[in-house]
Amino acid sequence: MLTDKRLLPWQIGWRFLRARNDNRFVSFISLSSVVGVALGVAVLILVLSAMNGFERELKDRLLAVVPHAEMTAIDTPIVDWPAMVQAAEAEPGVTAAAPFVLIEGLLQRGEVMKPVALRGVLPEWERSVSDAHRYMSDAAWQSLAEPEPNLVLGKALAQALGVEVGDRVSLLLPKAGNSPLAGYRTQFLTVSGLFDLGGEIDRTVAFTNLGAAAEMAQLGEGVSGVRIRAEDLFGAPQLIRNIGFAQLHPLYLTDWTRTQGHLYSDIQLIRTLTYLVLVLVVAVASFNIICSLVMSVRDKQAEIAILRTMGMSQRGILTSFMVQGVVTGALGCVIGAALGSLLAWKLSEVMAALESLFGIRFLSGDIYFIDFLPSQLHAQDVASVSLLAFLVTLVATWYPAWQASRLHPAQVL
Repeated sequence: MLTDKRLLPWQIGWRFLRARNDNRFVSFISLSSVVGVALGVAVLILVLSAMNGFERELKDRLLAVVPHAEMTAIDTPIVDWPAMVQAAEAEPGVTAAAPFVLIEGLLQRGEVMKPVALRGVLPEWERSVSDAHRYMSDAAWQSLAEPEPNLVLGKALAQALGVEVGDRVSLLLPKAGNSPLAGYRTQFLTVSGLFDLGGEIDRTVAFTNLGAAAEMAQLGEGVSGVRIRAEDLFGAPQLIRNIGFAQLHPLYLTDWTRTQGHLYSDIQLIRTLTYLVLVLVVAVASFNIICSLVMSVRDKQAEIAILRTMGMSQRGILTSFMVQGVVTGALGCVIGAALGSLLAWKLSEVMAALESLFGIRFLSGDIYFIDFLPSQLHAQDVASVSLLAFLVTLVATWYPAWQASRLHPAQVL
């Protein structure tokens, strides 16, 4: 009998909900409440998954090629670079270090000219600080170990120049001297491979052998600098300062937060703003729950009075009407979570299909660091969004239910 008394408010609330759905107007408002909550939850999960995808691609794709941190010579090349590499690797938190030669020039093929940042690397060293080898063939990567002036281009840059593997291109470099009238010199290179990172890097970066690059840059036995790979991305700024300040050679110190940090900040800002906006959308949808419950209370005043005279407590009346709002909110949250998770799981494929269908590009590699819309679904995002939306609907449910519990039977009857 005790169990029946405890379940009675829930049973009455469920009957009130079924009776409310018989009224078409109230049923429409109730349905719009479910749809509003579901859409808010689904869109919030979808956007958060897209932001997770951008953050993943920033870490795993862009920062796989862009150095975590690097020390670059200011005036004279670094000749004793093995000692600098050894000192960098001895610093706690540094995974590996490798030398590089950086050359900025113009690649020319016929009448087409494109700016390029040419990086001279040693493949056996570069593999420890960069994942660039993942985005090119083994033959292309091994060609960088040859002393000949080979060139591995980004696929987009090769298409812009109209070259393929085996073609020769001209690299225009400024002559020694600070005078703008000094002119330029030409270096011929053979395209030995292509890499496809997808995004802006493909259009601006190329690789060659370290020795060949040093010869082209007239550095002798020296290099332009040393780059490091950090265990913790956010610890890279402090690591490069610790290493650089201990060197006697004049150096320019930089890290990924200076070159690419704005991308990470933008992702976090958009994530926060989107979360706030869509929570407000769920809150607006919850007003429909308030409206439907208020009308239900006005419609059920006689039933409430009868239940009160039969001995039901105010808490029982409160629970009966809370059940209606809780069921509506929970249904919206479940539908929204399922729909949002499904769309987030297939977001990249859906966007690729839409791009193919309409012949448009949502993300251009000329502007963004990737040319596709990524997505990464996290279970904690689904759980937190659903829980937050449910709590908002629960708060919205409480006030009409509280008003119902305060009705006086004598005044109603």
